[in-house]
Amino acid sequence: MRVKICGITKLDQGIAIAALGAQALGFICVPASPRYVSPQTIRLIVEHLPENVDRIGVFANNTIENICQVTAESNLSGVQLHGDETAEYCDRLREFLPGIEIIKALRVKTPETLATAAVYAVCVDTLLLDAYHRDQLGGTGLTIDWMMLAEFSPPCPWLLAGGLTPDNILNAIDRTRGNNFSGVDLSSGVEIAPGDKDLTKVAQLFDRLKVVK
Repeated sequence: MRVKICGITKLDQGIAIAALGAQALGFICVPASPRYVSPQTIRLIVEHLPENVDRIGVFANNTIENICQVTAESNLSGVQLHGDETAEYCDRLREFLPGIEIIKALRVKTPETLATAAVYAVCVDTLLLDAYHRDQLGGTGLTIDWMMLAEFSPPCPWLLAGGLTPDNILNAIDRTRGNNFSGVDLSSGVEIAPGDKDLTKVAQLFDRLKVVK
């Protein structure tokens, strides 16, 4: 199962979290976020990561030109779109970034939100379901109503996010794991403060996940 730890800001923590077992690290490329890191800092961190660890930049309502520039400067292997990007926008971005994983985040408020997944599933590599917050795009600590996801079966891989912690991760997976479920994404649930990861909690997370097939 794929585990993505998002909101990495520190070199030592990025190295440690990859060593603990994370298959992907996320870097926030939204300047207004308290977890924001510059392209230069991202590149410094990713240069010290194993080649098999995915390097995902998180963007929201940005220009394709800027995303391409940051992707190149940071040596990213993937782009996560966490704003109001349309399917047409995702299609255009794919043309500019062949070979780069494109993840579209959906902030789930109602079951109707899940219906839009089919629109994006044909033009991105991976979907990510996060909890809805009126003012914040992510890292809120809020959880999705997992029961809504019991029948969620998009035609592409998808990640579960939103308020996940070492304490609730097994319950969340048990309630939502269905067709094409590929992994989980955590940020605030393994933090001391925004952008400052709690390595003890990260270790607990991977210990709990040992029972998941």
